[in-house]
Amino acid sequence: MGFIKAFTGALGGTFADEWKDFLKPSPSMSGTVALSQAVKFGEDAGRGSNTKGSENVITNGSKIVVPEGMGLITLQDGAITGFIAEAGGYIYSSTDPNSQSFLAGDGFLASTVKESFERFKFGGIPATEQTAFYINLKEIPNNRFGTQSEIYWDDAYLNTQVGAITRGTYTLKIVDPLLFVKNFVPASYLQAGAPDFDFADMNNDAGNQLFNEVVSSLSAAFSNYTNDPSKGNRISKIQGDQIGFAKSLSGAVESNYNWKSARGLEIVSVAIQTIEYDENTKALLTDVQKADALSGSRGNSFMQQSVARGMQAAGENGGGSGMAFMGMGMNAAGSVMQGANQGETSTNPFINVASNTQSTNVENTQSVDNGTQKLLEMKKLLDAGAITQEDYDKVKSQILGI
Repeated sequence: MGFIKAFTGALGGTFADEWKDFLKPSPSMSGTVALSQAVKFGEDAGRGSNTKGSENVITNGSKIVVPEGMGLITLQDGAITGFIAEAGGYIYSSTDPNSQSFLAGDGFLASTVKESFERFKFGGIPATEQTAFYINLKEIPNNRFGTQSEIYWDDAYLNTQVGAITRGTYTLKIVDPLLFVKNFVPASYLQAGAPDFDFADMNNDAGNQLFNEVVSSLSAAFSNYTNDPSKGNRISKIQGDQIGFAKSLSGAVESNYNWKSARGLEIVSVAIQTIEYDENTKALLTDVQKADALSGSRGNSFMQQSVARGMQAAGENGGGSGMAFMGMGMNAAGSVMQGANQGETSTNPFINVASNTQSTNVENTQSVDNGTQKLLEMKKLLDAGAITQEDYDKVKSQILGI
């Protein structure tokens, strides 16, 4: 008892066009529907029969179409009797010895579902009426999540606990339709005349349960992402890494609720619409940005530019150097200093002032360079775990005067 393959691929071709009567998915089936009952189309519908599945059965000899991206499952009294996951046209037969109960084709479901089918299949009674349902095997979009208050996780890069309010959407996929139907879909959706099992339906309690489980797994997902030593991920990357964060979130819901192993569900991608960090985290991120700006060769360049701007401002504003009073710029002061170094003498008292100022500026520059070098060395010790963040911040405050 099972199905005979009439043709493969989408509905079309000479043989398919000869079908005047057949079952297929409802045209109103949306992209967020996971399970929908098969409805009859063709001549019977033209004689007034509706297409809402009121006949509610698939009987011996029925013809049925399985579109691309869909699977078909037959049930008898809530028990699984057959499954198809290969697009094409089929004839249901309870007597033909060549009919098959399990047709998954050569796709990813062939090996995935075989074990589940052997576990759940039910032989049924020949010529008994069967109920047929289509299962969406494509990515199911627009599954929303969001937190009303901050969630917290330990961040390895920041070396402390951080918090945020976040919201976004994710796509999920039914990777084992039989596990999904047997272990997760409520019985009310598996009987004749049942409504579509739609994840977007606010009255779908099973869908709402998934929403709650995702929200409760977000802290673990953020922690998984930011604490992966092989990636060195930072929270600033999450919004642009839909696939990477999806793996972290999928791992979290699998660990907490067995989505894949018990329900046949898996998160494929995540789009985070917003992350609003709490005040402590915002302040911490600001400090990290400053520390990043002062690290490496970019930090040396930044410090040198700051010193140069400070010296120029001091000269322009008469900050003790006397250069503004003399009407000289930095280049002129350098020339005077060069002449003094070559043993030139002058009775002009301002030459000595410029000389002293240049000497002071050299000392200040050397002091800043020493401070920068010390700060870089402390950063290396921090990264190596030899000192704490508090030790590093204290030295940085002393050097930068903040």
